[in-house]
Amino acid sequence: MKRSLYLLAAAGALAFAGSAAAQSVTYENTVKKILAQQCMSCHGAGAPTLAEFDKDKEGWKKKMKGPRFDDYDNLSILVKGSDAGALMRRLDDGKNTKDGKPGNMYMWLGASDHERAERLGVMKKWVGNWSLKRRKELSESELRAITAPEK
Repeated sequence: MKRSLYLLAAAGALAFAGSAAAQSVTYENTVKKILAQQCMSCHGAGAPTLAEFDKDKEGWKKKMKGPRFDDYDNLSILVKGSDAGALMRRLDDGKNTKDGKPGNMYMWLGASDHERAERLGVMKKWVGNWSLKRRKELSESELRAITAPEK
């Protein structure tokens, strides 16, 4: 009888662990799809790298192009790399800012308030430490807390 209870408990624990792993948000299983649906017309093929964008921001903006993030490496720069926090500032809903204004790309997360809020929640879960600070303002521990897993 005890053995059956142990086996049942172990099976339950494994099922829970498997369920949690299945629900984890990664670039490959979730974020990539959101970006493909919502962002690639301006940030995909034909968009400049961040370095190219920085050289002629106004010119690229007139072309309706922002920094390229059609792969994990380019996106990582805006999340936890040299321009850490840039993606978070632009996608944020503004609910925790002094002025209450959403980031300039929040509206592109979806067609409705519900869809935008849902996708923002997914992005926050993926990032881990959702910070609106710029790279130079982030402490090392805050930077390490940005998870943004690829796979």
